[in-house]
Amino acid sequence: MGTRANGGAAGTATVVTSQKVRAGRDDEYKRWQEKTNRVVRDFEGFQGTELYPPVSGEGGNEWVVVFRFSGVEQLSAWLGSNARRQLLDEASPLFEETPSQEVLTGGTPAEDVYTAVISHDVLPGREKDFIRWQDRIIKAQEKFPGFMGSELFRPIHGVQDHFVVAFRFDTREHLEGWLDSEVRERLLAEGTDYFRSYEVRKIGSAFGGWFRFGEGAGAGIPPNWKQAMSVVLALYPTVMILNLTVGQWFNDLGIAGHIALFIGNVLSVSILTWVLMPLVNRAFAFWLLPSRARTVRTHVVGAVIVAMCCVVLVLLFGLATPR
Repeated sequence: MGTRANGGAAGTATVVTSQKVRAGRDDEYKRWQEKTNRVVRDFEGFQGTELYPPVSGEGGNEWVVVFRFSGVEQLSAWLGSNARRQLLDEASPLFEETPSQEVLTGGTPAEDVYTAVISHDVLPGREKDFIRWQDRIIKAQEKFPGFMGSELFRPIHGVQDHFVVAFRFDTREHLEGWLDSEVRERLLAEGTDYFRSYEVRKIGSAFGGWFRFGEGAGAGIPPNWKQAMSVVLALYPTVMILNLTVGQWFNDLGIAGHIALFIGNVLSVSILTWVLMPLVNRAFAFWLLPSRARTVRTHVVGAVIVAMCCVVLVLLFGLATPR
């Protein structure tokens, strides 16, 4: 997959904010972030937000927040608002340093499996050289296992000064494999002629490894709303069947409720991971795979089928459940 400049998908704008929280202040930070989420909902064009905690094993305490708006103007209004400045002033004691942010317009850079968002301070006059160097980066990435795609976002005057690259891998191990590779190290050495500095931020996805369709840039990962619908479709019958079978057995044996709940959760996750989610992925690949679901009709038809399946399951279990 080639690079993609910002503006490729009209009417979308995202800001990825990185915040290094002081040790022992996580609970205060999360309360502040919840307050921020309530405030931003009132701004025109707001579409959603996601909070990603520090990646385990990375050290430090860097939280990443993604805010999505319908356009750059709406996002800029939020970034420059008095409400946001007041919130940042209020939270300043919680942060080790001033939060950093990257604005991305177009594409889907921050929600798919394991994503790295890298900002580059490109030297004046070397922009074309930098873009050609990024093309070489992508060609190298495509040879690594688990690579899902890459997008290049150009600077936005008055909002975003840096070039930003977002690339996705299907697992954290594959992402780390690329970041730590000798190939990338060699390419970075070449790239120092084109930029002063760069910064890497890593983001995990909502549903992790439940959506895997193979390796390579053509595999793709479905958007979060399709992932959520698919998980509900598989989770509901799993929970109901366990309640009607194992749950009754636990009751007969007099097993404590919290222990039964824990065992039920273990069974649910195991069944979803190794049985039902692979079946759902195969059955709805025409709708889940971005490379195949390219029309509005496909998106709508797939969503309607999944919703109808959920309705049928609710009716069936309603008949099967003892009253």
